[in-house]
Amino acid sequence: QVQLVESGGGLVQAGGSLRLSCAASGSVSIYGMGWYRQAPGKQRELVAVDINGSRTHYADSVRGRFTLSRDNAERTAYLQMNSLKPEDTAVYFCNVDFGDPINQDYWGQGTQVTVSS
Repeated sequence: QVQLVESGGGLVQAGGSLRLSCAASGSVSIYGMGWYRQAPGKQRELVAVDINGSRTHYADSVRGRFTLSRDNAERTAYLQMNSLKPEDTAVYFCNVDFGDPINQDYWGQGTQVTVSS
């Protein structure tokens, strides 16, 4: 059994910064780690994803402002969010794609990010 624990959300003024963390328990290998977000009344959307440590893809809306990083030894993904905008307000979810023997992805519990204007 694996578990994801997210932290780091909160309230910040526009132009500010926050860093989200997502720690994966256990020892199952990890292929990809990423972040998604869901604003009220909207569908969940991709923010950033790291695929097996080889490449990172960002949504156009956050490219240049957000940075996804991984600490493989700590099994933790980070999302550094700079120059935050009110439209970044959403619940942010961590997603981790596990390898053998699980071979499926898991979601974190979500953390609220609110950016005030």
